[in-house]
Amino acid sequence: MHGLINRSIQMFISHTYGASKWEAVAHAAELDFTEFEAMLLYKDSYTPLVLDTAAQVLGQKRADIMEDIGTFLVSHPGFEAVRRLLRFGGEDFVDFLHSLDDLHERVRLALPDLRLPKLELHSTSADHFDLICEADIAGYAHVMMGVLRVMADDYGALAVLQFSGSLSGRERVSVTLVQNDFAEGRSFELGACVG
Repeated sequence: MHGLINRSIQMFISHTYGASKWEAVAHAAELDFTEFEAMLLYKDSYTPLVLDTAAQVLGQKRADIMEDIGTFLVSHPGFEAVRRLLRFGGEDFVDFLHSLDDLHERVRLALPDLRLPKLELHSTSADHFDLICEADIAGYAHVMMGVLRVMADDYGALAVLQFSGSLSGRERVSVTLVQNDFAEGRSFELGACVG
């Protein structure tokens, strides 16, 4: 597993609950280190181990932690690049949803070693969508729910999200769009500000 994934989990726990909580998770998971390096590759078993251990240490459900990680990845100022990458998906939230099919390939252009789960969007009506997540890590759809909640707000859309279960390693998130232009979205400029 790419270190960037594990480092993101570490950053979420450290920033949200404090460095001592992250150290408790690393210790309880019996890692022989306390810091993940973002550009290294780690055994695939580390990620579910850290997530399960974090759920125990924090006294929360793993699914809730994963959704909070998704929210953190798009809303924390230290991860502004993630938000920018996602905003290239379109002018409004519906365009963004349709762009998720090729997110995997867009990320590979920037980080060839990073394997993101494959996403498929199915439109069941003009205002209802099913996002299918095919991932090596159980619960990835919950990460996407956190991402989708923030991005809906970012675009000014009002949407209802629901985890609809999994079948054969494919998890489903139902997205019901209540209103695409519910509020004014956050500003976004194509060019990044420098300096």
